[in-house]
Amino acid sequence: MSLLEARGISIAFGGLRALDSVGFAVDPGEVLAIIGPNGAGKTTLFNIVTGLYRAQAGEVRLDGREVTGLPPHALAARGLARTFQNLQIFFRMSALENVMVGRHLKERRRLWAELLGLPSVLRENRESRERARELLAFVGLAERAEEAAAALPYGALKRLEIARALACEPKVLMLDEPAAGCNPVETEEIDRLIVAIARRGVAVVLVEHDMKLVMRISDRVLVLDQGRVLAEGTPQQVRSDPRVIEAYLGRHGLETAHAA
Repeated sequence: MSLLEARGISIAFGGLRALDSVGFAVDPGEVLAIIGPNGAGKTTLFNIVTGLYRAQAGEVRLDGREVTGLPPHALAARGLARTFQNLQIFFRMSALENVMVGRHLKERRRLWAELLGLPSVLRENRESRERARELLAFVGLAERAEEAAAALPYGALKRLEIARALACEPKVLMLDEPAAGCNPVETEEIDRLIVAIARRGVAVVLVEHDMKLVMRISDRVLVLDQGRVLAEGTPQQVRSDPRVIEAYLGRHGLETAHAA
């Protein structure tokens, strides 16, 4: 049984069928990349699986339980976290505080205890701070913990967002274009980080246009085109599929994929 499964996912916006019976499955420690041309339905699929959109057909199962249509916070509590293509960072907070925000589902919320500043609350806050520091070290930002997020370079912000997603201790991490806008050095840092996350047993699902990154780190690749599954397989199988080359990779993309 896979850790995360999407089956027969379909949705239409007006007369446009954005997804037509799309599905995938991912296991613990596996990296699944979802690729395809613009408008293929990649982010729509992400938004359905993570509870931002409601599918018109199909189901989503997490760790064997159906979670179709649950809101994002309920999915996060069950072990599914995500990042977004556009940064969702609290720029006036420090890097450490940003990661601590991601721990809120792991803390017991007791209004009177918080107002009275009871020892149990202080202990819990201390534990969250320590865990946030560990995650910042894991993503390579330990020395910048106290800096305002606004002062961090773009690539560091991408890793900070991943650290915050990891703070809720997910079983599945979904990354929407984690390397978008990054230079080659920053992309390599993201590359290594994703591999390290998967080695911890977390299932990783990512949407990404950087074919070098996709081909280097993915165990399997799912290709969407016009809302349908065009192909699925290992990176080697996908980059050799004539349908994928014609619909998405093209000659330049194929050269890039093989260069990886």
